[in-house]
Amino acid sequence: MEEQGPTNSTTRIQIFDPAPKAELRLVCCPHAGASAGTYRRLSAALPGGVEALSVQYPGRSGGTRERGIDDIGALADRIGTELLGFDDLPLAVLGHSMGSVVAFEVTRRLEEAGRAPVRLLVSGRRSPSAGLGLDIPQGDDEILDELRELGGIPARLLDNPKYRESILAVIRNDYRANSRYTARPGTTVACPVSFLFADADPYLDRAAALAWKSHTTGEFRLTSFPGGHFFLDQQLAAVVGTITADLGVGSTGREDGKRP
Repeated sequence: MEEQGPTNSTTRIQIFDPAPKAELRLVCCPHAGASAGTYRRLSAALPGGVEALSVQYPGRSGGTRERGIDDIGALADRIGTELLGFDDLPLAVLGHSMGSVVAFEVTRRLEEAGRAPVRLLVSGRRSPSAGLGLDIPQGDDEILDELRELGGIPARLLDNPKYRESILAVIRNDYRANSRYTARPGTTVACPVSFLFADADPYLDRAAALAWKSHTTGEFRLTSFPGGHFFLDQQLAAVVGTITADLGVGSTGREDGKRP
């Protein structure tokens, strides 16, 4: 799938763009089928005040040979434990699509461990208690059709038998995890939540996005963007502007606030 980057000793938290003068770290949880590399562009675009920690879920190419985890809670347990080692700076957590509920559960675990994130930022997924609200593709042909329609994975990889089966194995695992996950109504985090809403996302409407408000006892913000499900890269500058504004982080680290 995506090219891999530098890792810490756990091999699951990848730092593509070290920020020595960062004020906080942003934990980035990928969507179904994606590796940590899906956040490479976002990481590079963040100001020097934010260092991105891109999560590599087990079972991805380029990492260890361990099997994928098809349970959101178990995955969040693993990630949350590893993040406890990053205790020198405040954390915020971001997730897209399936990564949104992973990020929600990671945030809950960090709060329980006394390492409460300053904010949770989510996009592309119905609220934790709402479930997926749709039928997931059942066969490989249906999965491939959906992937091609959404455009989240380059068609050249889907059309290449060398990569297609490994992609499908990861997607099947993640679809199981995503479809099985539903939180109990009233399950909340204490930190503020931001929802980044794409106005043409086929998987949810504005009302579904607003339902995330019931899953925090803190502040809730919704910001709208043009685009479909994979709007994060398409609207990168606006997304980064919203993230840094919601986190209250300025362009520190260099005089121009950019990466070296």
